[in-house]
Amino acid sequence: MEETRNFVQLRGTAAGEPQLSHENHGQRFCRFPLSVQRLSGQTDLLHVIATARQLEPLLPLEGRRLAVEGQLRSFNNKSGHGNRLVISVFAQSLCGAEAEDLNSIQLRGVICKPPVLRRTPLGRCISDMMLAVNRRYGRADYLPCIAWGQVAMITGHMEVGETLCLEGRVQSRVYTKVVEGCPQERTAYEVSVMHLLEEDDIL
Repeated sequence: MEETRNFVQLRGTAAGEPQLSHENHGQRFCRFPLSVQRLSGQTDLLHVIATARQLEPLLPLEGRRLAVEGQLRSFNNKSGHGNRLVISVFAQSLCGAEAEDLNSIQLRGVICKPPVLRRTPLGRCISDMMLAVNRRYGRADYLPCIAWGQVAMITGHMEVGETLCLEGRVQSRVYTKVVEGCPQERTAYEVSVMHLLEEDDIL
């Protein structure tokens, strides 16, 4: 059985044209926003990275319905501009789709920072965690996760080094940060934990 799990499935609408993200071993990777609607009607605007070869038959992209399968990846932004931890969905498969919106992720990783357990003003429990999910070549993705209610009570008491298996969705959240006295609107990306899974539940 594999030690970690990182599997994302998305269906939504491309909200822009792809822009060059980076090149690696002669291959061009592009980044584009994908709009995925929740059952509540709220929308998550998620960044997807795919190869230029994957994207070429789908261009022009904006407004096109897409299905994405891949992994949630983190990148440490050292430029000093924007969020320090950049979260994107790395597409391993990408195609057109007409089915309803979908946002699903399964993760198995290790708690790498002490979880923070808190309560809303109305008394609802929230747990914030950082999950380290290994990938090949000795690298790891550090993925912020948030849980609510009973799931928060369980995860909020977990310790660094414990393994966590979960199912949930990737979500975007807009917040305001004050930089040198000026408020700046930024977007945070995190995994909203819906269910905790047993090892045997991971596909």
